Amino acid sequence: MSRKSAREAAMSLLYQKIFTEDYDIEKLQSMVDGRLDLDEKDMSYIEDILNGCNRNMDKIDEIIRSGSIGWRFDRISKVDLSILRLALYEILYRDDIPESVSINEAVELAKKYGGEKTGSFVNGILGNFIRSRNK
Repeated sequence: MSRKSAREAAMSLLYQKIFTEDYDIEKLQSMVDGRLDLDEKDMSYIEDILNGCNRNMDKIDEIIRSGSIGWRFDRISKVDLSILRLALYEILYRDDIPESVSINEAVELAKKYGGEKTGSFVNGILGNFIRSRNK
């Protein structure tokens, strides 16, 4: 499986957790069996994303809150929230993934799964965070 597909699976599980307070990697694997081939490296990446987002949710969500000017946090689409959490975790805690890749992949996920303006919204929050961090 490619990192792009593993990222998409991780985003789906983060989305699932919003509604069920948990995620089920085994269920994901059984759903994608035959369509996607999750290898050990992919599962390790997905588990890192899920566990890392869980451990750092308060910090990640605070970045989203401060970057979503004009939007109440609870009004942010759950898909957008899942994508932002994934991307911010990668940016903050995964040294093996360039910031630009995390942002580009997040925008692509947003275009695929979000609304008409989701790509711009996600790009804006992530871009503003990177710029403020690099000052």
